[in-house]
Amino acid sequence: MSLLDRGTAPDPYDVLPVRPTFTVVSSDLVDGGTVPLAQVHGSAGGNNISPQLAWSGAPEQTQSFVVTCFDPDAPTGSGFWHWVLVDLPASTTELPTGAGSGDFPGLPAGAYHVRADWGTKEYGGAAPPQGDVPHRYVFTVHAVDVPTLEINDEVSPAVVGFNLAFHTLARAVLRVTFQH
Repeated sequence: MSLLDRGTAPDPYDVLPVRPTFTVVSSDLVDGGTVPLAQVHGSAGGNNISPQLAWSGAPEQTQSFVVTCFDPDAPTGSGFWHWVLVDLPASTTELPTGAGSGDFPGLPAGAYHVRADWGTKEYGGAAPPQGDVPHRYVFTVHAVDVPTLEINDEVSPAVVGFNLAFHTLARAVLRVTFQH
């Protein structure tokens, strides 16, 4: 079977407990659209810049936020984490373009990155294997019921996801695709 013969993996939120939703928008991404080259990884010809995200309508009980970007279509058996930003203060309602970079301009105090599957503690853009099926990139803002997840930046994205399973009040999701 070639990469193009693979089926589509389930959406990650189809297999997790249902949570209420709120709104996330971006001046860099259009829900249902294609990832622009600015947000594509350098290995796929892009600039590897994290997108601007703004959200509203989170539950009143929200004490912090976690932002993630996940590719369920990566040919790994477990998807691919492109961005994991933890412990954003509840007062945060926006991240500027580039906040996920290695020097973290615009990152609120107390927030930190967990090592993404690229191996770095920063945003890593879309970069599916050349010739593969279009990949989905699921950008999610998780409204969390505690001020911190009480983990550190050395844990894996799976540990963040495990903690989110018990602390997510609601999710705001933006989905885009990219094919290389």
